[in-house]
Amino acid sequence: MQVPSSEVASHSPVCDGADCGVPGRIALVPPLQENSALLRMEEDTDSGVRFSSLCFVNDHVGFLGTIKASPSDFIVTEIDEHGQLVSKAIGESVHEINKIQSEPSHFVKKPKLNSQDVFLEHEGDGDAANLPGYTDGDQSLQSSSDEEHSVNGVTSKCEKENVDILSSLLDEKTHTLLEQFACDVKGMWKSQTESIEASLEFSLGRILEKSQRAVLHSAVRQTFPFLITVGKNSEILVKPNLEYKELCHLVSEEEALGFFKYLDAKRENSTFTFEPDTNKDHRKAVHHFLNKKFGNLVETKSFPEQNCSAEKPNTAITVRFRAKARTHGKRSHHDGERRKAVYTAFTLQKENLEMFEAIGFLAVKLGVIPSDFSYAGLKDKKAITYQSMVVRKVTPERLKSIEKEIKKKRMGVSNIRSVGDSLRLGQLKGNHFDIVIRHLRNHTNDAASLSERVLEAIDNVKNKGFVNYYGPQRFGKGRKIQTDQIGLALLKNEMVKAIKLFLTPEDVDDPVNKAKTYFLQTEDAKGTLSLMPEFRVRERALLESLHRFGVTEEGCVQAWFSFPHSMRIFYIHAYSSKIWNEAASYRLAAYGSRVVEGDLICLDEGADEHVPSSKVHLVTKEEESANTYTIHQVVLPVLGYNVQYPENKVGQWFRGVLSRDGLQACRFRVPALKLNVPGCYRHILKHPHNVSYQLFHPDSDANVEGSHADDVTSSLSISFDLDASCYATVCLREMMKGDI
Repeated sequence: MQVPSSEVASHSPVCDGADCGVPGRIALVPPLQENSALLRMEEDTDSGVRFSSLCFVNDHVGFLGTIKASPSDFIVTEIDEHGQLVSKAIGESVHEINKIQSEPSHFVKKPKLNSQDVFLEHEGDGDAANLPGYTDGDQSLQSSSDEEHSVNGVTSKCEKENVDILSSLLDEKTHTLLEQFACDVKGMWKSQTESIEASLEFSLGRILEKSQRAVLHSAVRQTFPFLITVGKNSEILVKPNLEYKELCHLVSEEEALGFFKYLDAKRENSTFTFEPDTNKDHRKAVHHFLNKKFGNLVETKSFPEQNCSAEKPNTAITVRFRAKARTHGKRSHHDGERRKAVYTAFTLQKENLEMFEAIGFLAVKLGVIPSDFSYAGLKDKKAITYQSMVVRKVTPERLKSIEKEIKKKRMGVSNIRSVGDSLRLGQLKGNHFDIVIRHLRNHTNDAASLSERVLEAIDNVKNKGFVNYYGPQRFGKGRKIQTDQIGLALLKNEMVKAIKLFLTPEDVDDPVNKAKTYFLQTEDAKGTLSLMPEFRVRERALLESLHRFGVTEEGCVQAWFSFPHSMRIFYIHAYSSKIWNEAASYRLAAYGSRVVEGDLICLDEGADEHVPSSKVHLVTKEEESANTYTIHQVVLPVLGYNVQYPENKVGQWFRGVLSRDGLQACRFRVPALKLNVPGCYRHILKHPHNVSYQLFHPDSDANVEGSHADDVTSSLSISFDLDASCYATVCLREMMKGDI
């Protein structure tokens, strides 16, 4: 990454002429401290006077250099809550892992929520599970075709019992009319009649006894899975099951029958497996349908069929009920132990790999889903990173068994051990960075000693700190449409606009951008899907939903649900982060290093970004006069529904920006996408800790080894620690005095 000497360009309004003190022209800003650098401002030709979103707080000249010339030049190691580097924590080395005997590759995924390490005793009628594709929790996966001959007799027995129940609870006429209603529904579907089916219903009459109603509901649905039952004031109404018909467009009628019988039986820790399917796009469509319609009840996963050829692998979709929420009340100690979930902690090492891509690969290998992984923070892609993770429903032995496979993806796992719970975001002390900056040189027209410039810069940032901006990677650096723009559209409930922003092409002539261009020109999701490369998983998931639900406001809402919650809320966080960056520049421009009345102060010296409101204090006039606080205690709110704003010009600025962006009435909740943003507080300034460095010059032996043997310029090796949620690239920017 080349670091130029030019000033940072601004694309965001931060203040107007009145607030800056000089109407209509660029104002000189009060210095942060004696002899400090002035905050930079520049003219935006489109919108008048603007600040640069990023400013400096130190007065040194800086230097130029190349960051991230290779992943090995940027090594990030998480620091856990105890101050320990996770790469040096307890446990085995990566090289010891492959000695462990692996478990079978058809490891069955357990329920997503409140998972258990021991399958519970099955309850209810034992025959309920004997459906095509239906298996008990401790059985290996098997397809419906494998079971067909062995279960048909029992299934017929179950159906006969359900018919007997119907006969015992319904009079003969009602029973006959119910069977005729069922035949009529099937007949209409076969004749493609769709206009009246939604309004069709048949009443079984009023059943006063609640227990009888429950039995009758189940018997109807088990006998006629293509029908649903609805209770209304003790009356039972029977209607066509439109979801059954939709599923029949994707799978065989026999599979649909089996699935809905499985769904109604609700047998804990059982699974249902569809027929093997070699068509990946078709499997995706089935996955999407099941998760959209029944995602609160079940979860799905594709598993390769056993004993199939490697050239033509058959893969089957398996469905499992999600674990029930924990119930209140007394429970025996033994029962509590059986319900305890399995959590395995480990250190993940990855190289030049996005974290979500790494998690997706691990999930496939372990037979779980990405949301079963928890982590304390995100890490850079173009780097070698070490971070703590916890995976649910996977034993340490199972995780150890895949070590050889994941090495092929430039990943490794170590420090593997059982733990009692998941990780949460922010559950770390910070990160340690080992960085090499190559091709060091002076800024243009700077004739001073390069070594002096470098040492001066490091010393200044160690002592005075840097502005705690969110780094450019938060916003999609270099992209035409940045993530904060998508977040703003989501906050304004502009769902179609947000989708189109997401699918806006870059100025690059490649298949991905050609597909995006086609979509914006035609809104043809199906055609775009055929053009979008297979490896663009997120775009394809979005397009599949748009093809299914349409490019309307409601259709785009459904399309956003093809992304996990963490990704949907990421865009809103990006907008909040962009506004925070602008607010920090405005605050420093307006008041410099003085702590003034109306500022917000964090009273907890050890607090991270997640500062509770109870620890935030509003500075009084008397405290300003007494210089009670320092600039390093000042925090600014990150937008959300549960934060307070400064009560000075900065607070007025926040209100102006929200009004500018059409968010003056925004509650920072997007119910349609199930997103709630409470907000938090972030320190304006931060310092690097434990800084060490070494300069290498062309005449040194140190820089003529390895992959950079052709370097003929100086390089800097620097190491430091940063608190959680701080960006090393932002710290380096302050040292080098250039954009990043």
